[in-house]
Amino acid sequence: MNTPDLNRRSFVKLSLAAGAVAAAPGAFAQDAAAFTLPELPFKPAALEPHIDARTMEIHHGKHHAAYVTNANTAIAANPSLKGKTVEEIIATLPSIADEALRNTLRNNAGGHWNHAAFWQMLAPAGQGGQPSDALASAIKSAFGSLDDFKKLFGEAATKRFGSGWAWLIVQNGKLKITSTANQDNPLMKGIVPDADLGTPILGLDVWEHAYYLHYQNRRPDYIAAFWNVVNWKEAARRFEGV
Repeated sequence: MNTPDLNRRSFVKLSLAAGAVAAAPGAFAQDAAAFTLPELPFKPAALEPHIDARTMEIHHGKHHAAYVTNANTAIAANPSLKGKTVEEIIATLPSIADEALRNTLRNNAGGHWNHAAFWQMLAPAGQGGQPSDALASAIKSAFGSLDDFKKLFGEAATKRFGSGWAWLIVQNGKLKITSTANQDNPLMKGIVPDADLGTPILGLDVWEHAYYLHYQNRRPDYIAAFWNVVNWKEAARRFEGV
């Protein structure tokens, strides 16, 4: 693993690059159907001390904004994509013949969907509730107990090499833990292996930009802190909607 100083320099360089893209004039003006950066459902400091305000500001206002900008730029240059939802785009990536365009959308439309969902899956400590009876029962059936689920989910998040996500998904009516690289997600049929496909109901971003300012290289500490700010109400809503 890189040293903290090297990681810190990489983090700053990536943040500055993302900010430069996000600040580009007219970034969201391609057409009325362009994607937009959603507002956070809480103040940037609301998740402290578990996730710090500065990280949230950079993560949302620069990294997520850059994904939105890049996706909109690609869509503006390809009229056949205009008017499609982000879900429609990421679910049909294999149908895009142009490899460069497909990869751009995989990374940026994928990054937009992942982050827009992630913000909804977080809540200030004490406000996210507990798993609903139905979700708690499904977790117990699939993993043995809530604590066992947290342990297995944490292992998936810890073992994801490099950048990516850990997910709790519904697959064929049952809960499953999986992880994806970069900005892939379990909705990307034909991109992500079939064994990892499903409907995400909970996700955790384990890119370094999600935690490095506060936790440096201590990803397991960040994962442990995540359980304090999980929005179980949102997870239950997604579970019941499958």
